[in-house]
Amino acid sequence: AFGVIADIQFADAEDGQDFAGTRRRYYRHSLRLLRDAVRAWAAETPPVAFVLQLGDSIDGLNARRGEAEAALQQVLEALGRRPVPVHHAWGNHELYNFSRARLARSGLCSRPAGGSAGPPDRLCQAYHCSPAARLRLVVLDAYDLSTLGRDPGCPRYEESLRLLRDKNPNEDLNSPAGLKEPQFVAFNGGFSQAQLDWFDEVLKFSDENQEKVVVMGHLPIHPDASDRVCLAWNYEAALSVIHSHRCVVCVLAGHLHDGGYCLDSHGVHHLTLEGVIETPPESNAFGTIYVYEDKMILKGRGRIADRVMHF
Repeated sequence: AFGVIADIQFADAEDGQDFAGTRRRYYRHSLRLLRDAVRAWAAETPPVAFVLQLGDSIDGLNARRGEAEAALQQVLEALGRRPVPVHHAWGNHELYNFSRARLARSGLCSRPAGGSAGPPDRLCQAYHCSPAARLRLVVLDAYDLSTLGRDPGCPRYEESLRLLRDKNPNEDLNSPAGLKEPQFVAFNGGFSQAQLDWFDEVLKFSDENQEKVVVMGHLPIHPDASDRVCLAWNYEAALSVIHSHRCVVCVLAGHLHDGGYCLDSHGVHHLTLEGVIETPPESNAFGTIYVYEDKMILKGRGRIADRVMHF
């Protein structure tokens, strides 16, 4: 069994609104909901063996208030109350607060030390591990291509900005207005070719060893598990890698606070978790996933529905 949670976006601030001004965000309460989730995971039978934190653990508001370090410490402390591994995806809000270099030295860097678990680029957060026999977890870095968190002028920043401007002629690069491919906004990102090649090799190994693979990342990679905007820039390339193998059973993501789900044409479950940040204090948004030989069962809490995912 393992725990799943997304878009905590904690800030020690009064409730606010989303960017459109239409959705309430419960900045301070999100930490209490996280603590409730950790207590619930400890009480599960069997207790969870690890936790997937699907990104946006703290809100970008912290950067403007000079409180990023303090907010991050409170989130990590809450997660640390259950002494099991936590696998972190990096989302846009982490990158509003910290550079990639700083995140690589923080408690949000869950990539194992040494280069063998991930791509050669040490600033890429992608990695894989085997938390149980014949089960592999692959963490994807959906902001490997991004203008967020990198020094302007560095090669990857310039590459990402060229791609973004090529696809998005709007003055505001966070606006999808009029775009044929509306995922090309600055608050999303994508996968470098080097990461995709590495991903392909990992799945080839899992095919050969008859493993089941769970993939996680901040951004959804299937349009039917999201809206048309909240997607990785080159989601089709990631899907193409997955669909060229037999081993992937589930892709877990956050980012879209309403959540989403689909079973794709190749039998892969795509589950986008509802975000804690827009969850009222009297509810919650987390889950526990139980893994069996032929299925995974999601026991959802609050806004997250129960689900049986056969494979």
